[in-house]
Amino acid sequence: MSTRLSIICIWFCFITLLIIGIVMVASTHTDAVVGSGMFSELTKQSGFAVVGIFIACFISTVDYHRLRRWNIALWIICVLLLGCCFMPFIGKAVNGENRWLNLGMFTFQPSEMAKCVLMITLAHWYTTHREEAGRFWRGFVWPGAIIAVPLLLILMEKDMGTAAALAVSCICVMFVAGVRFWILALSIIIGFLLLYWMATGTPNRMERIYAWTDPETHAQGAGRQQWIAHLAIMEGGIDGVGLGNSVHKYGSLPFAHTDFIYAIVGEEWGFIGSALVLMLFTLMPLAGIVLALQIRDTFGRLLAVGLVCTIFWPAILNMMVVTALLPNTGLPLPFISYGGTNLVFTIISIGILTSIQRQTPTIRKSYMPLRRQNEKDNNHAASS
Repeated sequence: MSTRLSIICIWFCFITLLIIGIVMVASTHTDAVVGSGMFSELTKQSGFAVVGIFIACFISTVDYHRLRRWNIALWIICVLLLGCCFMPFIGKAVNGENRWLNLGMFTFQPSEMAKCVLMITLAHWYTTHREEAGRFWRGFVWPGAIIAVPLLLILMEKDMGTAAALAVSCICVMFVAGVRFWILALSIIIGFLLLYWMATGTPNRMERIYAWTDPETHAQGAGRQQWIAHLAIMEGGIDGVGLGNSVHKYGSLPFAHTDFIYAIVGEEWGFIGSALVLMLFTLMPLAGIVLALQIRDTFGRLLAVGLVCTIFWPAILNMMVVTALLPNTGLPLPFISYGGTNLVFTIISIGILTSIQRQTPTIRKSYMPLRRQNEKDNNHAASS
């Protein structure tokens, strides 16, 4: 698959998922869930989609290497915005979670911006220190510190889902950059222990875990969302009850238009629609990885891997939560769930991927990790 075919495949999956998302937001647009009028969720989501596509089209015409010049400034701005979520009058808490900034007419979620910024910063770091990716300090400790600051702030916002998805995306970038496997394996173990400690440290999170292990028993409490989502998916069967005919969206399923919209997809579109969404979220990252592996430019390659991971992992985690394969974490489904910040920055990622494809004419012939490629090149130079 050529880079041109890869980016066409990415755009096809993106547009298809976006259309499904707009249709599903319209389908879940009920008086029991949202308001009405010109400022309804459907109108806002469509507006955010147009803004995101406009920005993505502009970015696709700009050389993505310019992002390297601004990586430090972007990282600092991102950290400051994450910190502002805890400030009075600026930060906005919803359901006890400090994830948003109140900007008057709309709210802004800095953790969505952090996804793009961290990928840019990591790609720049490993491009600058390409030869030292396999070493402990410059290959793991220092980039780990770059990752840790925004991740800890996101965890303090009680957004474990976004933090987990972002951490896995960063590990994928580090692996492709050439960080040694045993170091990454150790960091994954430590990350699991940290998540376990945070989950068991608060009664609310422990209640979610108990509800996850037995949703039916906790159907009227912490397990209500996942239990009703389970019922909605079963109601859909193979071909669904029909678009707009969902019963569970009328108040019985909280956040039907946001975190649990995949359950309504399963109810109205059935197994066929659910499988289609899963297939699109699988095909898009595969095309992105193929694109990344063919790029000779280190910065572009690592950035492409990171961006497709920030789309793939939140999608997979969201669908696993809805189907009760994971405890409830409150993570939106990219392109489909209602939410302006998530939609705009995810579409911006598509624009950056397009810029990488357009601005990188030379193609790599080897798919091996960068550290191994460096060793091969050095051995070849020494033998000559």
